[in-house]
Amino acid sequence: MDRPRGAPGRTVRRTARRTVRRAVRPAAALLALALTATACGSGGGSDGGGSADGRIEGSISFQTWNLRAQYKDYFESLVRDFEKQHPDVKVKWLDQPAEHYADKLGADAAAGTLPDVVNVSPDLSYPLAKAGVLMNLDKEQAAAKFKGEYTEESWRGNTLPGLDGSYAFPWYLTTGPLFYNKSLFKDAGLDPEKPPRSYDQLFTAASALARRPGGPTATLAGTPAIEDLGRYGVRLMNDDATAFTYNEPKGVELLTRYKELYDHGGLDPQALTSTPEQAGRKFLEQKVAMNPGGANDLANFRKNAPGLYRSLGITDAPNNTGRPNMYVMGVAVNAHSGHKAAAVAFAHFVTDRRNQDAFAHRVAVFPSTKGSLDDPYWTKDDGTDEGRIRVASAKMLKGAVNYTPVVMSDEMKTILRNEVAKALQGKKSPRQALDDAVAQSNRLLRQK
Repeated sequence: MDRPRGAPGRTVRRTARRTVRRAVRPAAALLALALTATACGSGGGSDGGGSADGRIEGSISFQTWNLRAQYKDYFESLVRDFEKQHPDVKVKWLDQPAEHYADKLGADAAAGTLPDVVNVSPDLSYPLAKAGVLMNLDKEQAAAKFKGEYTEESWRGNTLPGLDGSYAFPWYLTTGPLFYNKSLFKDAGLDPEKPPRSYDQLFTAASALARRPGGPTATLAGTPAIEDLGRYGVRLMNDDATAFTYNEPKGVELLTRYKELYDHGGLDPQALTSTPEQAGRKFLEQKVAMNPGGANDLANFRKNAPGLYRSLGITDAPNNTGRPNMYVMGVAVNAHSGHKAAAVAFAHFVTDRRNQDAFAHRVAVFPSTKGSLDDPYWTKDDGTDEGRIRVASAKMLKGAVNYTPVVMSDEMKTILRNEVAKALQGKKSPRQALDDAVAQSNRLLRQK
């Protein structure tokens, strides 16, 4: 369900979503390469040189991920401002394309040339941190002293399972709302101002929509993904992230309910093979009642489906945990930097409140610093489509978590999707489908 589509600042948001969706092959290669890196110096300095709480000086490198094309002036200004504050530091800004970014990180780690400060997401941090290439911020006083500046959710989002600490300063957050069609809800006898908040409410609404007097309407156009299992309250993995556990009884319960939904017309007939773009078209054509989306979709609805636009509701995806889903980006420090103090200072500078607020206002992502989302920019609808989505989405970030396990790869997600399809088609029982998905994914984990 939680597959946000187009949105303002889409380069950054697309990058963040791509990060979450892809990890297996790149991350496995990254870990294999990174395992050789702990004996190598990185970031242009000697291995482990300098103290993180020492003098802020030296030449450091800072690498972002597919941001130069649209935000060149922002980052060049950021570097200039930092160098003015710290005249003994020179920062070299690097930017890598989105494609093969994980492979690039792994190659640099293995060669001992990983930049001093690196833009990462938790799935990319994990293999590097496990190999000892990234600084544990919770255990380095020079970095840990800044922890209170960030929201608990964002700091926790960069804390890696089994590694006892956070390995990146929280940077920007992304999330997306769930659209629903108020007219379809009303026709089905549902209160259009009370969208489903829990999965029980979702399945009740789906039953009513499937019996709608004007003709049965599917509620959703996609099958359940790992985020749905997480929001349902399923334990996805063991504590040290060495084994998947989503085949527990609660996971089987959710898939069983989706099977009933599918059998009774609550899922679109093409849900098993639908792409996010196809699901979006179904929603625009008012053939499904709910679908994830973003501000770009609002403009599309206003132009191509004015009736839908007038009856559009915006809510969060249902959950049983009280915690919405979010995606997290961070800025990590190379544990082997020759100028640790400068690297920590710059990573903090990039992600401090002033600079996060400036970046988030420009790019339409969400800041992770405490108090930022209390600003009227995030709490008051300015009447624009972007403002409507911005305010709705910002509300969802309180208490949000990243449900996607950092070790879950594209291949593992495909396995789960395929097994879910078999259960919905009746080719396997929900229990057998999830047992098989977990067994296959755990085998892949052991191969890493």
